[in-house]
Formats: sequence, structure tokens, C-alpha cells
Amino acid sequence: MVPYIHKRPALEIIQSKIFPRETLEKLMEVWRFKGHKIVFTNGCFDILHRGHIDYLAKASDLGDELIVGINSDASVKLLNKGITRPIQDEISRATIIASLHFVSAVIFFDEDTPQDIIKFVNPEVLVKGADYDANETNPESKKYIVGSDYVRAHNGVVKTLNYLEGYSTTAIEQKIRNN
Repeated sequence: MVPYIHKRPALEIIQSKIFPRETLEKLMEVWRFKGHKIVFTNGCFDILHRGHIDYLAKASDLGDELIVGINSDASVKLLNKGITRPIQDEISRATIIASLHFVSAVIFFDEDTPQDIIKFVNPEVLVKGADYDANETNPESKKYIVGSDYVRAHNGVVKTLNYLEGYSTTAIEQKIRNN
């Protein structure tokens, strides 16, 4: 007879992927010791849709560990996305992103840009969507990727990924409002 092996509850596993800085710092040390390549991206991820899944899966393929920075509720308000945003609170958004098997860790940031969290993570690969330009060096440009200068200065790579056309939180919000 095979003994019963205790399985961790699924929700506990998901929640364990949402990290405070101190704990994530220790985990990143372990990953780097093992030679793992860390990929970082960030966003609000207000209503998770197929475009997000496509983007995050492709970002994950660029390394061994994908860390996703989530704008806190206060940070989303700083972005002027409208009075209705965020639609979901930060814990809900982080839990949904952490439930994806290819996401290794989720961390919040309160600032209007991810500059500080990028310096903290110091990823080998920084990823943003193709509405940005990985080669843009002017921080005043809308196409500039925040943190790209830092990542390159630390021998990292900056990549952009094409979005899956026709999928956006704004479009979903408009569709809901119009129905």
C-alpha cells in the first residue's frame, strides 16, 4: 500500500507566489546561485485576458523565472487610467497572475513607474509590450522603457513583445459599458 502524500492546497501555493521584498530577495539569491535567468515585466493586469496570457507566457519563455511587478491600487490611480480603475483590487489582481504556472513570483510596487522595483530585482531580461521601443534612450519619450538603462548597465537585455491584436482591458471595459 502506498502511503498518502499530503498535497499543499492550491490556493496556498498561489498565495505563496506573492512576495514582500525581503522574502523575494532571498529567493532571487537562490535562483541566481542555481544559474537561473530572471525575467521581469510589470503592469496593472486589471482584467486578465487572452492578450495578457499570451504576453506573459512569451515573457516567461525568455528565461527561467518570471517575476511580475503589479501596480498597487495607489499606483494605478497615479497612472490616470480613469476613475473606474483599477476595476479589481491589488490582491485580486496579484492572485490571478500568481495562479499562472509560468509565473514564479509577483511583487507590488506603489510608485507610478517600476524603476525602483526593477533596480531591486535587477533582472537579466526586462520585458515590455511592443508599444514601447527597446532601443529608445530618451526617458521623456512615451516609447521609453523605464529601467532599461539600468538593466543594460548591469549586462541585462531589454525586449519587447508584440501584443495579441484585439485584446485590451480598455476594449473589454468599453464592451461591458456598451452592453
